[in-house]
Amino acid sequence: MSEKCNDMAKNAVQDIYRLSSYDYPLPENQIAQQPAKQRDQSRLLVLDCVNNSRKHTQFETLCELISPGDLLVVNNTKVFPARLFGNKETGGKIEMLLLHFPALVKQEKQTCQATTQALIKSSKRPKPGSILHFSDSLQAKVETLLPAGKAEIRLFYPAHADLEQLLEKHGEIPLPPYIKRPEGSTTEDAQRYQTKYARHLGSVAAPTAGLHLSNPLIEKLKGAGIGFAEVTLHVGYGTFAPVRCEDIRDHTLHKELIRVPKETAEAINTTKENGGRIWAVGTTTARTLEFAAKHTDEAGRLQPLEDLCGLYIYPGYRFKIVDNLITNFHLPKSSLLFMVAALAGKEHVLKAYGEAVEQGYRFFSYGDAMAIITKK
Repeated sequence: MSEKCNDMAKNAVQDIYRLSSYDYPLPENQIAQQPAKQRDQSRLLVLDCVNNSRKHTQFETLCELISPGDLLVVNNTKVFPARLFGNKETGGKIEMLLLHFPALVKQEKQTCQATTQALIKSSKRPKPGSILHFSDSLQAKVETLLPAGKAEIRLFYPAHADLEQLLEKHGEIPLPPYIKRPEGSTTEDAQRYQTKYARHLGSVAAPTAGLHLSNPLIEKLKGAGIGFAEVTLHVGYGTFAPVRCEDIRDHTLHKELIRVPKETAEAINTTKENGGRIWAVGTTTARTLEFAAKHTDEAGRLQPLEDLCGLYIYPGYRFKIVDNLITNFHLPKSSLLFMVAALAGKEHVLKAYGEAVEQGYRFFSYGDAMAIITKK
């Protein structure tokens, strides 16, 4: 190979890992501020990597893409009302975003396990030992100040009270920063920023690909002989953290709690053995399954798992469990975009994104969806 060809090959490889090469132009008016009127009425861009083709359709036609004997795997995490507004002891206003669902904290049981981390916004940062008041029945004590505006805090509430109910009453669903709500999240957001199958409380952001699945569509898929299985990944605030490394290989992900139950592991094993395809609904589901792929028995069968997952997927990664992916459109230069590029190829993805922009698709959490097919 000539020196010029070597240089071209080197530059091509470097471009795959260059952060700036994952940027793309997006008009602000295509960032969805509201969900579609009905969950399954959003648009769907089908990126067929087998036939190197793209098709524009509606999400409700998903049954036409998935075959009987295939398995659809979803993330059943539930977003909790993690944003709280209150006052410091001095009377100054404060905003607090819980980064994890707290361990249950009772006034009569103040153990070291009863702490969690939070982002605190105020005109003047509260000192360790400060008490923050959110209501007569919900307060927080600042234990330790951490970098980047974070703090370790301890919540207090009456022994007879239920923390989830208190957060429902006094907290708000923490919408992504690109969804503008000057008056805060709405009652509609509380319903629509949850999947229909959300049941394990613990996320500060929704697994948004699943927002398109309505109950009638789920039943239609099941009725067509398509399997339906669940995993859990509690989405942390780090999902919004920007990538700051120009070489994306230098980036790291925060760890998130995942669970793969026995029945899901068995369903995946059976589907694979019978020649069916595994469809991951969302990047959180895909990361969970790919992390679980490292934990197989001697026969290569997936096992039940509960662990902390920090798996970072970018181009060069070879998928082991996931065949096809249903996902929303992701932010430029984001780790989620890298994962999609790892599955479908960077150039395929960016061309599809460019076409979606031209076609007026709605982007990000409340936006439209893609189906990426790498196995027929």
